[in-house]
This record gives sequence, structure tokens and C-alpha cells, in this order.
Amino acid sequence: MEYNTTREKLILPEYGRNIQKMVKYLLTIEDREKRNKMAKTVIFAMGQLSRQNRDTNEYNRKLWDHLFVISDFKLDVDSPYPRPDPSQYANIKPQKVSYQNNDIKFKHYGYNIQRIIQKVADYPEGKKKDLLTLLCANTLKKLYMTWNRETVSDEVISLHLESLSNGKLKLKDSDKLQSIQQKYSKLNKKKYVNGNSTKQNTSHVQSNYKNRTNKKK
Repeated sequence: MEYNTTREKLILPEYGRNIQKMVKYLLTIEDREKRNKMAKTVIFAMGQLSRQNRDTNEYNRKLWDHLFVISDFKLDVDSPYPRPDPSQYANIKPQKVSYQNNDIKFKHYGYNIQRIIQKVADYPEGKKKDLLTLLCANTLKKLYMTWNRETVSDEVISLHLESLSNGKLKLKDSDKLQSIQQKYSKLNKKKYVNGNSTKQNTSHVQSNYKNRTNKKK
């Protein structure tokens, strides 16, 4: 059995091994006319593997450039475009994607709500800031319940809010957060009631249909 680790390295993996074998076969064709004809066939096969923007002129040129790259620039064919410069494709490596290392205090809340809380903390004192503080606390409770289905006390949310705002936002004693569990139970009750009403309507329609058919008989 032959494994990929023992095979020849793929120059452009997106085209697969069969395309590379076709290009390798092109190098063995001595008749130039036949080689040009077969090169166009290989270009067509390469285009079938990647159909995005295949009708654009730049895309066709890209296919011919890749054909020369796969052949290690040894292929001698009549290309409709200038031959690519081998130095442009030497040791090409994708750019390293930088990872955002944001300072997130509580991972389960995320970074966005942390930024929002910091913005609210800079608001001037007043009713608007009090309302936004309460909204942020309710949002924290919802996010907390997303990852932890057990109950969470308002005191814990208040401490987290204070920590995220660097001590600038605090809930008042009169502030009460929404009960997430009560919301879920209300939604379930609505679904249950709607389900029962649907069944009742269905049975009512069926009984009316039976009465009509009996009268016709």
C-alpha cells in the first residue's frame, strides 16, 4: 500500500495529485503542438476544480501561472500570458495571522460586554447612567445563565459588574435583576397553552366535518 507520506510532495495542494501527474506527463511530450494542446486540457481541468471567477482574465492568467509553478518552471508551452517570474513564487508562505490577546476578565461574558460596561462607567451621573447600569447587569445575568443553567444570585452579578467597571458601577439596593428562570418558565407555558389550543381547534374541525358528512348521508 502506498501512503501520501511516501509520495512526491504536492507543489500546489489545492489542485491535487492527479493534476500534478498530468503536468509531469506534459514534460515528457516531445511534440510541441501536442504539448500545447494537452496543456490547455490541463488548464481546463484545473479550472473545474476552482470555479470561482473562472471567466475573468486574471483568473485564467492565474491558472497558467500555477501550471508553470507545478512544473517547476520547466514546461515549455505557448502561454497566452507572459511566463511568471520564478522568484515571485520562491518560498512563499502565508502571512501569520495575529491572535487578539484581549484582556478578558471573565471569559463567559466575552469582550464586547466588557467594553460596553467601561463606556457606561464614563457616563456622567444621572438617571441615564443608572438605567444603563441596570441593563448591563441584566445582560451579565443572561450571559451567565447561557453557560451555567443553575441559579445565580444578584450579589454575584453585582460583584462582577463592579469588577468589570473597575469599581465605577454599582447596583443600588432597590435595583432588582430580571429572573431568567421565570422568563423561561413563562415561555414554556405559552408553548404548552398554544399546543393545547391547537389540538382543541383540530378536534373541533374534525367533529364539524363528521357532522356534515352524516347530514349528507
